[in-house]
Amino acid sequence: MSSTELPFVPPANVLPKVGTVRVAEGEHLRSVELPGVTLTVRSRPPARQGLAPALYVHGLGGSSQNWSALMALLDGYVDGEALDLPGFGDSPPPDDGNYSVTAHARAVIRYLDASGRGPVHLFGNSLGGAVTTRVAAVRPDLVRTLTLVSPALPEIRVQRAAVPTGLLAVPGVALLFTRLTREWTAEQRVRGVMALCYGDPGRVTPEGFRNAVQEMERRLRLPYFWDAMARSARGIVNAYTLGGQQGLWRQAERVLAPTLLVYGGRDQLVGFRMAQKAARAFRDSRLVTLPDAGHVAMMEYPETVALAFRELLEDAGELGAQRARRAGRADTGGDAVDREGTDESMGG
Repeated sequence: MSSTELPFVPPANVLPKVGTVRVAEGEHLRSVELPGVTLTVRSRPPARQGLAPALYVHGLGGSSQNWSALMALLDGYVDGEALDLPGFGDSPPPDDGNYSVTAHARAVIRYLDASGRGPVHLFGNSLGGAVTTRVAAVRPDLVRTLTLVSPALPEIRVQRAAVPTGLLAVPGVALLFTRLTREWTAEQRVRGVMALCYGDPGRVTPEGFRNAVQEMERRLRLPYFWDAMARSARGIVNAYTLGGQQGLWRQAERVLAPTLLVYGGRDQLVGFRMAQKAARAFRDSRLVTLPDAGHVAMMEYPETVALAFRELLEDAGELGAQRARRAGRADTGGDAVDREGTDESMGG
């Protein structure tokens, strides 16, 4: 093995279980086997039947837990699920070891095709924003609306604080970093991540911090943790260099779905200056800027993001349709529910 390469990672079917993933009250986890990948999907029952489906996709180093607060606030508006990308959260590595943006997008598409839930209200943060932009561009039939929180779209002048993350893409750096930080505790690592990702780390509750430390301890025991981080970072860097129709900005221009863009004024990883460029690139977009937010506005200010999404639904005519369906059920009883299910299955 070359000294610049990460250790061999065994196939997913022989990987050890290293601990239990936290599940918030009202949430459920399940494992979905798809060609080439196995995905863990986090869900919570919708407040009522007949709501349009939603899918949430996390960023680099994150997991489906990043969306728990927003999912809870929106369970009266959408039927929400959040997935762990391959190699993150509780999902094992992909069979082929491919962590490119395209491979992550392919995993999302495979899940949506297999589940039959599309078209969905699609959410993405950071790396997940790049992934969902690609999904919306190449499979518009799967996307009702697109909500992007600090999406990782190419920048000419990369944020200084983002440079270390980009360096993970360089062969050997991840292995060197693990050696240099071997003595760091999980608590120290979590404080560093929160200082980087939050506009104000003080907004994290003591319980939230304890949960994050426990999750970090679990992840550090995974044999593929740094491999997934390094290869996904390399995937972002490679996606930034692609031109032509595969370029992320070109794909943003192809997105047909109404798009909500959320940018934080204190984001150290995605430049706040990119907000206006994104608003121009996505043809049917609305922009929400949060001056005090960092890189994960859906975790720092979930109520504000939820309100902006509900306004997106209102303008897209989705809330009016929901009210009409509820009125129909109230007027005609169970028959209206049966007709609604038939119409939706034919239109899907």
